[in-house]
Amino acid sequence: MDIQRFAVGLAVLAVLGAGTASSAASEHGPRPGKSPEPAAVVPPGRDFTLTVGQEAAIAGRDLAVRFTGLVSDSRCPPRMQCIWQGEAVARFVVRERAGSTTADLHTGARGGPRDARTVELVSVSQDGHQVTVRAG
Repeated sequence: MDIQRFAVGLAVLAVLGAGTASSAASEHGPRPGKSPEPAAVVPPGRDFTLTVGQEAAIAGRDLAVRFTGLVSDSRCPPRMQCIWQGEAVARFVVRERAGSTTADLHTGARGGPRDARTVELVSVSQDGHQVTVRAG
């Protein structure tokens, strides 16, 4: 199991076990007691695109994913030759019935088992304002 999915799975289990919402909230987040309206409802297992602050609900699942921004970006710039391709780390708020949690997902991480709550970062735009995600 890769570290990305392990971290997301662990975070989801912590929220489910505690039954409370995470105290970590984005400055772009909703007011207390209100959940943001999803920008879109997407089918599970399909790739979808989010811009900073956008949220999507996963159809048929009690799961929503909101992209809050990049945490770091060490990717090789376009038209440059780099020894290491680098990585981008994107921060998400993952909401379920039991509450929400913040998860940092890395580019390039693949593999491991998938379940209905798996959230995977597929790609990050060059400017870092848009991500492609796969969930559920």
